[in-house]
Amino acid sequence: MQVPVYDLSGEVVENIELRDDVFGLTPNEAVVHQALVRQLANAHQGTASTKTRAQVSGGGRKPFRQKGTGRARRGSLSAPLYRGGGVAFGPHPRSYRQAMPKKMRGLALRCVLSSKADQGEMMVVQGLTFDQPKTREMARILGALGISSSALIVTAEPDINLYKSARNLERIKILPANLLNVVDLLSHKILMITVSGVRKVEEIWAPRERKEMAVKASVPGGGVEV
Repeated sequence: MQVPVYDLSGEVVENIELRDDVFGLTPNEAVVHQALVRQLANAHQGTASTKTRAQVSGGGRKPFRQKGTGRARRGSLSAPLYRGGGVAFGPHPRSYRQAMPKKMRGLALRCVLSSKADQGEMMVVQGLTFDQPKTREMARILGALGISSSALIVTAEPDINLYKSARNLERIKILPANLLNVVDLLSHKILMITVSGVRKVEEIWAPRERKEMAVKASVPGGGVEV
């Protein structure tokens, strides 16, 4: 797959070849959905806590006698029916963590990258570097590239000047290639990635080949030498 490379003025300067096993897959929506739900669930703190009727303070004495008052019988003021009483079936601290095989996580990421490339929502740029933070210059570059919606900018390595240049711009986020994830990709309309970022993404997220088995050489007499 080939895509155009833009300079900082929005002009096409060349084409770049992308790996089909990273940017040319047919998206698997089920795997992408599972990865999305997993990442959001793993970000859940799970610290919500309520007290049961046994944990609230007070309520040890029967509020009034069982019979003769004409009222419904009550055994404790800590019952869920009372104001200040315990909570019935309320939340308690627990882990929301979900597991997902590493290969499936990688596949989900490649599916989203492929979808971005196929739908024209990925832009490859060159020369995106700053000697010092320049938010105004960053805004000008985004305007020249025609990016008016949310954008995720991916670089090969962390770039503090680029990060500071974009952090005050609404709906713009900077990520190095090794921190690329499904939630950020799906949360931003445009994927803007540097040329070196493309190669880093391919290096990190390309599917790993099976390890080749050790070569066995036949030896005289029918034996096998490892």
